[in-house]
Amino acid sequence: MDVLVAGGHGRIALRLLRLLAEQGHTARGLIRSPSQAADLTAVGAVPVIGDLDNDETLDAYVKGADAVVFAAGAGPGSGPARKRTVDLGGAVKLADAARSTGVRRYVMVSSIGADRPEAADESMRPYLRAKAEADDYVRASGLDFTIVRPGSLTDDPGTGLVRVATELGNRGSVPRDDVAAVLAAVLATPATIGKTFEIFTGDTPIPEALSGL
Repeated sequence: MDVLVAGGHGRIALRLLRLLAEQGHTARGLIRSPSQAADLTAVGAVPVIGDLDNDETLDAYVKGADAVVFAAGAGPGSGPARKRTVDLGGAVKLADAARSTGVRRYVMVSSIGADRPEAADESMRPYLRAKAEADDYVRASGLDFTIVRPGSLTDDPGTGLVRVATELGNRGSVPRDDVAAVLAAVLATPATIGKTFEIFTGDTPIPEALSGL
């Protein structure tokens, strides 16, 4: 499988790209800076240089993929405007490119709280609004989507054990390792198509958790 991961230098994305490459897939990471290419090559991924913000279309990067994963983000130090151009605009642009190039499978890395952005504190509200609108756009796109909403992210070692919730509004944490493992498993699990779910550290092996969706 050929998978393009937008935001390819992110902390979840690099973990995902490594897993996909280890599984024998063509793991391509979309990055803006050529200086990041060596980090992708080091995990077995193929760097793809492109500007999620400013390129008019992502068609050239998406073409030929079997699936795309949106794992980009403006980051905690960015303002509301950039969250709309990256967390929302980038996700929309990737969905449009998938549709125009005939790529059906789209996996979105979203966030807990995106179902109720107005309940968040003022600093988080712009981010969650952008995520909520991006999720809505992808759901309405006609693509074979899966929206994954991780809990609070940690750098603890992954356990491979998670709790999956389709009833939204939960709280908890989850290692980035396990988020990446869930994303890789989602791509191989057709039962996740059309689903939106939250993930947290739990006691259920990832394949079993996803098969129950």
